Amino acid sequence: MSDQNFDIVVLGGGSGGYAAALRASQLGFTVAMIEKDKVGGTCLHRGCIPTKALLHSAEVADVSRESAKYGVTNTFGGIDIAAVTAYREGIVSSKFKGLEGLVKARGITTIPGEGRLTSPTTVQVGDDTITGKKIVLATGSYSRTLPGLEIGGRVITSEQALALDFVPKKVVILGGGVIGVEFASVWKSFGADVTIVEALPHLVPNEDEAISKQFERAFRKRGIAFNLGTRFSGVTQDENGVVVTLEDGKTFDGELLLVAVGRGPATQGLGFEEAGVTVDRGFVITNDRLETSVPGVYAVGDIVPGLQLAHRGFQQGIFVAEEIAGLNPQVVLDVNIPKVTYSDPEVASVGLTEAKAAEKYGADKITAYDYNLAGNGKSHIIGTTGSVKVVRVNDGPVIGIHMIGARVGELIGEGQLIVNWEAYPEDVASLIHAHPTQNEALGEAHLALAGKPLHAI
Repeated sequence: MSDQNFDIVVLGGGSGGYAAALRASQLGFTVAMIEKDKVGGTCLHRGCIPTKALLHSAEVADVSRESAKYGVTNTFGGIDIAAVTAYREGIVSSKFKGLEGLVKARGITTIPGEGRLTSPTTVQVGDDTITGKKIVLATGSYSRTLPGLEIGGRVITSEQALALDFVPKKVVILGGGVIGVEFASVWKSFGADVTIVEALPHLVPNEDEAISKQFERAFRKRGIAFNLGTRFSGVTQDENGVVVTLEDGKTFDGELLLVAVGRGPATQGLGFEEAGVTVDRGFVITNDRLETSVPGVYAVGDIVPGLQLAHRGFQQGIFVAEEIAGLNPQVVLDVNIPKVTYSDPEVASVGLTEAKAAEKYGADKITAYDYNLAGNGKSHIIGTTGSVKVVRVNDGPVIGIHMIGARVGELIGEGQLIVNWEAYPEDVASLIHAHPTQNEALGEAHLALAGKPLHAI
């Protein structure tokens, strides 16, 4: 290659990396982006996008099974997994083409291959040395497993689960976090018998406890089995299936075991530590401006300790490009980043849980209000139950919003604005929410907290 010198070199082309590259080129920098696989990373190719496509197929299956209650005569004929795969892959490839076109149009040099940091200003790709005045590390994450738990055969991760060409009849899922419950939701809708094993006391354990409990009730009602509060001990497999054993001696059997215990940072063997970058348990340590221990080297996304979310990486990528440009962008704390779990029911949250708010401000200094979706017309129409829970500081701003029910992920945009702009319930109460929408439930919860409940008791 002729020009090997750039203003900014981005190592990794996932959500964090490509966002940094796009924003940097927009700000007038010359940019190289190094990617060993495909631009778009885990999120586009093996994560958010393909799993949400699967979840939409699952929703269509459920709606067609239940169509009679909406007065539509329909026979559910089953799941054509090849057609589901074609639909899913079609979406991914269309998004991929669009992203490639965008990167090219912005004049970003994409360098295929595995990059290794060789100094604070150079990345080695094969025989080529790519030099940048600033370096952005964005190498992403991989599906983690537990010590002593080998992946292989009938023990799979989410990547292999996506690629299955059949619907398992019976499956055990290790981990009741986002990835575990989303696959549980899909497989149940596709007709599988599903059991989740979670060592913590609740499913979706990072959510507000009231939401987790409602979620468990909903899964129980759907016939998804789960075992909480006991750790995994071991698994055996043969040509017929797997047997999973817990520390208390309980066993569960299935055709497959999906290991969904979270994602680890992909930083090993990439030269980070040798170049002087501080790494702790695989994660790259940065200051609050996302600069590593080496001046001029930044890190974004799943390799930075905290929430592992595509949109967090995306936001951090933009942040770093603007930081390098001297625009002094605003830090968004992890607690104020919206989170969505796309199972049925959906869960969406932003800000502090009631327990964390009580810890921070004192239980007598906060008020929480839980608005039941049973009172919401649109929720009734689409056949969902759930609730919107809002936490406020007394005589102060809203500091947490937690929702459960079909489609509530679409409501988190407003929730994020309320929390991040430190709005008071009184501010939101005077705004108008269109009728009939699920969005009104957010309005009702704020009306109640502002002391003037309309449809709420």
